[in-house]
Amino acid sequence: MVERDVLKIADREFHSRLIVGTGKYATFELMREALEKSGTEVVTVAVRRVNLEEAGTGKCLLDFVDPKRYLVLPNTAGCYTADEAIRTARLAREALGTPWLKLEVIGDPKTLFPDNEGTLEAARVLLKEGFVVLPYCLDDPILARKLEALGCPAVMPLAAPIGSGLGIRNPHNISIILEQAKVPVIVDAGVGTASDVAVAMELGCHGVLVNTGIAAAKEPARMAEAMKLGVQAGRAAFLAGRMPRRRYASASSPIEGLIE
Repeated sequence: MVERDVLKIADREFHSRLIVGTGKYATFELMREALEKSGTEVVTVAVRRVNLEEAGTGKCLLDFVDPKRYLVLPNTAGCYTADEAIRTARLAREALGTPWLKLEVIGDPKTLFPDNEGTLEAARVLLKEGFVVLPYCLDDPILARKLEALGCPAVMPLAAPIGSGLGIRNPHNISIILEQAKVPVIVDAGVGTASDVAVAMELGCHGVLVNTGIAAAKEPARMAEAMKLGVQAGRAAFLAGRMPRRRYASASSPIEGLIE
C-alpha cells in the first residue's frame, strides 16, 4: 500500500511541500520554467509589485502562472504597517478572487525582519474577515503560538533574513516551534540551496518556501528541481527516523558472538 503523505493547510491538500516565489527572475519565461521544474502547487505573488491591471496582455507576471495548475498565494511584501498589509490583502482578494494570503508586515528595512505586533494585529483583523492567513514571522516560539491561537492555519518562521541564503540559523527555535505547533510549520526566507531545504525537512518542518534561492541561482530551473528533490529527501529522512548521534565510533560490523 502506497503511503499517503500530503500537506494539509486549512481545507486544502497539497502533494508538493515546496512553495515557490515569483520575484527576482531575469525573465518571466525563466520563472515559468523554474516553477515547472520545482513541482510546486503553490506560487506566491507580491501584490504591491505586480500590475494586476496588465494581466491578459502577455506583459504581466500572472500571464506566466497558470491558475489551473497553481494556487496563487498573494503576499503583502513591502508593507511596513498592519494597516498597509490589511489594505493590500483586501486588494488582493478583490483582484485575484482568493481569500488565501501570505501575510508580511516588515519591521526593519535593512534586515527585513517582521514586526511582531504588526503581524499579530493584521492577522487578527484579516482572520475575522475570512482570510486564510499564512503569516511570515520570526523564529519565535511564543509568537508562533500566538498566531496559531488567533486561527492561522499555518505559521511561517524565517530560516534567516530574506534573500540572505544563509540557511537555518536557529534550528533549536524551529524545533521548539515544531514541538508545540498543531498546525503546519513552513520555513520561509533565507534558504539558499537544496541542502538547506533538506535540513528544514529533516527537522520535521511541513514545507519550505523558496524564492531567491532559486531565482538568484546561475541556473534557476536546475536549482528549482534540486530544491524539489531536497524537500523529498528531507521529508523521507524525517519519516524514516535518523539514527541516534553517538560520541564515539560504533562498528558497522558488530563483533559480538564471533567465535575466537
